[in-house]
Amino acid sequence: MTRVISISDEAYERLRKRKNGGSFSEAIMELTGGNKKKSLYEYLKERGPNHELADAFEKAYKERGKYKFKDVTL
Repeated sequence: MTRVISISDEAYERLRKRKNGGSFSEAIMELTGGNKKKSLYEYLKERGPNHELADAFEKAYKERGKYKFKDVTL
């Protein structure tokens, strides 16, 4: 079943950008917590290739050895 709703042009554009190739219904379900929890792998697989994100992960992976972490007691 489908419904017709009215939203502002600004809301439409924001939702259109968030859907990332999926449907508007999927974007709304995601934004309202209607989807079951998924692993990061499942989420990224659904979204398809994202070269910018892949580059960011690769950069973070390469730089991980530059930092030393200390245990802190709070």
